Amino acid sequence: MERIYMDNAATSFPKPECVYEAMDHFNRHQGGSPGRGTHTQTLEAGSVLLDAREALAALFNIDDGINIAFMLNITEAINTALSGYLRPGDHVITTSMEHNAVARPLFVLSQQGVEWTAVACNKEGRLDPADIVTAIRPNTRMICLLHASNLTGTIMPLEEVGTIARQHGIVFMVDSAQTAGLLDIDVARQGIDLLAFTGHKGLLGPQGTGGLYVRPGLDIRPLKYGGTGSRSEFLEQPDFMPDHLESGTPNTPGIAGLNAAGRFVLATGCDVIRRHEQDLTSRLVEGIQGIKGLRIYGGSDRGRYTSVVAFNLEGMDCGELSLRLGNDYGIGSRSGLHCAPLAHKTLGTLELGACRLSPGFFNTVDHIEQAVRALHEIARRA
Repeated sequence: MERIYMDNAATSFPKPECVYEAMDHFNRHQGGSPGRGTHTQTLEAGSVLLDAREALAALFNIDDGINIAFMLNITEAINTALSGYLRPGDHVITTSMEHNAVARPLFVLSQQGVEWTAVACNKEGRLDPADIVTAIRPNTRMICLLHASNLTGTIMPLEEVGTIARQHGIVFMVDSAQTAGLLDIDVARQGIDLLAFTGHKGLLGPQGTGGLYVRPGLDIRPLKYGGTGSRSEFLEQPDFMPDHLESGTPNTPGIAGLNAAGRFVLATGCDVIRRHEQDLTSRLVEGIQGIKGLRIYGGSDRGRYTSVVAFNLEGMDCGELSLRLGNDYGIGSRSGLHCAPLAHKTLGTLELGACRLSPGFFNTVDHIEQAVRALHEIARRA
C-alpha cells in the first residue's frame, strides 16, 4: 500500500533533495562550530549561517540578515519575543485562533501581570481588523497575530493589522508557522517588527530550525544566556544581533538544510508553491464536501485559506477517522485539537476535535483523488 503523507501543516515531507544533500555534506565534510575559532571548518560553518540569513532576508524583504536570530523552532522564537519584550502592566492583543505556542506563554505572562486580550474571530476563523482597534488600550504594547490558522487555514489580514499597529505606535509581531515559504511576507510593507518563523513547514527545511527577526532598534531580552563566540572576555551578554539572542552552539547541519530549502523556495517561487497547494486543496474540498454527514470547517473561498482542510464525520470520533485513513488507506492525517484549543473553542469543536488533511508541494492530484475515494468509502461504511 502506497503511503501518502498529508500532514504538512505539522511538518512538511518529503524535503527537496537539496536539503538532504546540504545536511549530509555539512556533517561529512565541514562539521565545524561557527564563530568558535579561525580554522577552515569553523569559518565554513559560519558561512553556512551567513548564507542562510541572506536567503531568509530575501524571502521576507529584510534589509540585513544580521537581524535574524536562529533558534530551535518557532516556539522558542515566540517565547523569546513575548517574554523578552512584554513586562508586567503591559497589554498584548491576539486573536482567538492562536496556537498554544502563543497562548501558553501568554497565559504564564498573564499570571505575572501582563494583560492579554484575545479578540474573537468568527466561526470561519476570520478576523475583523476593526475589532483590533476596539481592543487597543493606553498600555497596549504589542499586537501578536498568527498569519494563518493551523486548524482551518484561515489567512489573517496581516497588512491591515500592521497598518493599525503603526498608526498607534504598537509593536507588531507575526507568527508565520503556517505561511513562511508559502505566502508573501514583507516585513517592511506589512509593518512587521517581530517575525517568528519555523524551518520545517512551508520553508521545506529540517526540524529543529527556526528563528526570530527583530526590527533594528527594538530591544528584546534574551531567553537564554551563554557562549556566543563573541566578546568572550565579558560576562555580559553581547548587545548586538544576532549574538544577543543566539547563545550556545547552533544546529548548523539543520541550518545548512534550511539554507538549501530557502534557496529552493526562492528559485521555485512562493507563488508557484501556493498555486499548486491551492489547486490540490480545492480538489480535495470539492471532492468531499458532498459526503453525507461530513462537515468541513472554514469558508468555501479557498483563496482565503492555506492548504489546510479540517473536518468531522458525523457519528465517528476524529481519532478513529484519522486511524482508518492511515491503517486502511495509507494516508497520513492529524486528529485532535492540533495544539490550538482557542481555535477549536472559536469554531465550537473543543469537545469534538477534528481530522485534518494538509496537502503539500510534493503531493499530487492522484494523492488527492485517493484521499477523496477513501473518505467516501469510510463514510459509506460508517
